[in-house]
Amino acid sequence: MPVPPEYARASDRFYEYLVDARETAGLWSTHVTYTMTQAVFQTFRRRLSTQEAIAFANVLPIGLRALFVTDWDTNEPKKPFEDRATMTQEVKSLRSEHNFSTETAIQDVARALRRHVDEEAFDRLLARLPEGAVEFWKP
Repeated sequence: MPVPPEYARASDRFYEYLVDARETAGLWSTHVTYTMTQAVFQTFRRRLSTQEAIAFANVLPIGLRALFVTDWDTNEPKKPFEDRATMTQEVKSLRSEHNFSTETAIQDVARALRRHVDEEAFDRLLARLPEGAVEFWKP
């Protein structure tokens, strides 16, 4: 059996997402976009159980799935969903001296991410997650 295309093109698809998110957010670099995306993912992940986070990761393309689980402290206490401004400050706290996330980082990542996932599967999954998950990923 050949390597599934999702795996064979993982790097290309990951970079396509980074370019899309960079343009969506009006950023100047895919490196900056990488940090912003990782920070948004970590902020969201902190509000899920391990089982919920794995289910979420499974609707992401391979490269983004890997980024979602990178540096995961599974013993970190679960946080509640908060207002967008509070969660945006949390996004900006990841590598704060090198984090140039926009004030609309969560929304910027949501917009770009939705163009790179199966939106129907994504929305079905969000509906099963804790209250606040759907709102978090509104574009």
